[in-house]
Amino acid sequence: MAEPAIETEELENLKVRPLEPGEDFNLVEDVIYRRRSNRSYLKKQVPEYLVRRILEAGRFAPSAGNAQPWKFIVVQDQKMIAEMTQDIVRVCKLAKQFLNYLEPGKGGREWLTKLLQRIRKNELHPIPLGAMYLIAEGKLGVWHGAPTVIPILVDMRAPGKPFVDAGIAGQNMVLTAHSLGLGTCWVSFIQPLEYYPKWRKKLGLRYPYKLVTSIALGYPKGNPDGHVNRETQAIDWFAEDGSFKVVY
Repeated sequence: MAEPAIETEELENLKVRPLEPGEDFNLVEDVIYRRRSNRSYLKKQVPEYLVRRILEAGRFAPSAGNAQPWKFIVVQDQKMIAEMTQDIVRVCKLAKQFLNYLEPGKGGREWLTKLLQRIRKNELHPIPLGAMYLIAEGKLGVWHGAPTVIPILVDMRAPGKPFVDAGIAGQNMVLTAHSLGLGTCWVSFIQPLEYYPKWRKKLGLRYPYKLVTSIALGYPKGNPDGHVNRETQAIDWFAEDGSFKVVY
């Protein structure tokens, strides 16, 4: 039986205490700062009631016009995850043949890689491109052995920026998962499944829905990735008194 959704009245009764200057981090801040991408998981499956709690957190994410332009899919069938992984690896191997001009004898393809990087500069940035090579070579898992995979689809009919809305919903789920002692990792290498008719049919990848990313979910095995230094960004601050300053 499905767990009941959080009722509006219950939400209205939740009290948020103002934080005084100099106080320790509250629970939300603590989860945000402790979260790490996890790339090693136990085989123990995540129970349905916990997955539902995580999905519910995603459902309560803000979205333009409250359109909720997302669709979540839960995959816990290990055979299905293995098949998805196999097909993604196949696409990565094919792409590597055309894009990795650093391999001996393939320098002539440098022009193709650079052309595609200009057209699809985000997807073919050196960082995801390097990860794609590792997946193709079997040196990097797609979902790192996570027993649960949550593909996220976006409704392309939605107003505003539906991709942003879906990202907010996904982050709600990621933070909730970590607050429950689970590990997660964002995995956008799921997108090649759109090239396969069988996955388009099985996952409902037809208009208006587009597959954009996924979340690996499970119980962490050992310590997750260590602390990652975050660059301090310059922030332009226009103060209430009309003054301007740059803070870090």
